[in-house]
This record gives sequence, structure tokens and C-alpha cells, in this order.
Amino acid sequence: MAIRRKPAVAGAFYEDDAESLRKRIEWSIQHPLGPGSGQRAKINGLVSVIVPHAGYIYSGPIAAHSYMEIKAHYDPSTFIIMGPNHYGIGAPVAIMDDGVWETPLGDIEIDGEVAKALINAFNYLEVDAYAFEKEHSVEVQVPFIKYLFPHSKIVPIVVWEQTLDVARRMALALKHVIGDKFSDIFFVASSDLNHYEPHDITTEKDMRVIQQILKLEPEGFLDVMERLNVSVCGFGAILTAMEYSRLQGARHVELLRHATSGDTSSNRVETVGYASIAFYRGD
Repeated sequence: MAIRRKPAVAGAFYEDDAESLRKRIEWSIQHPLGPGSGQRAKINGLVSVIVPHAGYIYSGPIAAHSYMEIKAHYDPSTFIIMGPNHYGIGAPVAIMDDGVWETPLGDIEIDGEVAKALINAFNYLEVDAYAFEKEHSVEVQVPFIKYLFPHSKIVPIVVWEQTLDVARRMALALKHVIGDKFSDIFFVASSDLNHYEPHDITTEKDMRVIQQILKLEPEGFLDVMERLNVSVCGFGAILTAMEYSRLQGARHVELLRHATSGDTSSNRVETVGYASIAFYRGD
């Protein structure tokens, strides 16, 4: 019997009924910090994106930039979504290869064929549904995908062993499985940036790590993150996006939007940083 994963953060990070959730996603798109509904492909050859994963009232408008940019380019049949395992539960690099994820907008299927191909290409990936039970980093992406790409499937991956070595091996597996079909199988890296510092400090720290991402410098990204104590929760997914995008021939990286929770709420004392970033081949 196929696994049915129930939402862990519906009603907390996003609305738990379909009508309210659709309105929240549209609110995110039309928000002053959001992209608006006018779709435009910024540069040709989009290969991956980085997206935040906080509550929609905080990061939804920023996340919407990445999803509207994908929509301007492609209608993928499958999204591979990689995020951090905040709880450290289960396998170091966990994947699901069967079943459905329930959302208030309807079920979304796991692409078992793509998942199994990734496992064959990177044998450190371990099928472990338990790792996903409480985790929100992938779940928060799924309603956006279900709303904007209603027929797409997903391959969820969460990781607590966040190292450059794991990222490089994961990137090689992604390149092997996706090849030049990135319009059909699309990679999303889920991560927030700096956590729980005043707005100005979070913004300054975020921009320092973003500069390294824009230069496609994984080692520089790690160095700045560690030297400045930038608390990026999903740095393993970001490293994977950088390494995978380089393998795909990405030559351009664009910051679609950055903000902090202080921009979307009244609390500018303890803020979290968010960015949507896109990687392009430019062909």
C-alpha cells in the first residue's frame, strides 16, 4: 500500500483549507515584495532555483519569485525538492520513492521512476519516509507547486549530513538523471538564510553569502557562512544547487528577490532572511 504523507505544518506555515490557501498563494504573488502575475523569462536556460521555506505570511512573496520564474520557462512534469532535515530524524540523506503527499489543494504524487534513478546514481540516498514526517522544508514548497503546476509530481529529499562532499555527489546524480531534460525534471533547493538577528544584521550577513552564490563559489559560500556565523539552515541544498548548476553549464546567477521577515512583519528585532535565486545557462 502506497504511503500517504499527511501535512505536518498546514494550519501553521500555510492555510489548511483549499480556498484560503489559494488566496494566500495569490496574495504572495501580488504582494509588493512578490513578483506579480506578469511572467517573464529573465535569462534563457533556467536550470535550478533556491527558495525559502518559512510561513507564507513571511516568505511567501519571496518564494513566489522562483516559482513564477519557473512558470515563465517550463511546465515540469517532476520537481526534485531538496531541503534540510531540521530535526535530524532518520537517514543522513533521505528520499521517498513511492506514495503521495496530501495538501489542502489535493494530493501530489511521488515520481518513483525518477526517485529510483537517483538512488541508483547515488547509493548514499536512503528511502526513509520517517525522516519527512515532521519536516517542513520540502512540505512548504508543495502547495506552490500544486497550485501553479497542478499535474506535476515530486521527488522529496531531506538531508542532515550537509557537507560539500555530499552536495557534489548529489549534484552528479542529479546531472546523470536529469541530463538536458531540466525543462521536464526541475531541481529546487529549499533554504532560509540568516536566523534570529536584527533586520540590518541579517540583511548584511545574507548579502555576503548571496554574493558567493551569485559567483558560483561553493567554497567561498561555506567560508563566509562559517567566518561570519551566518545561520543558513539549508546550506547543503544550496551547495547542491550550485554544484548541479555548474555541471549543467550555468553561467548566470540572478538574485530574484531578497527580504527578511522584518520586511513582511512588524518584528525587525529577530528576523530571518529569505532569497529566491535562479541559475541559468544563458543559451
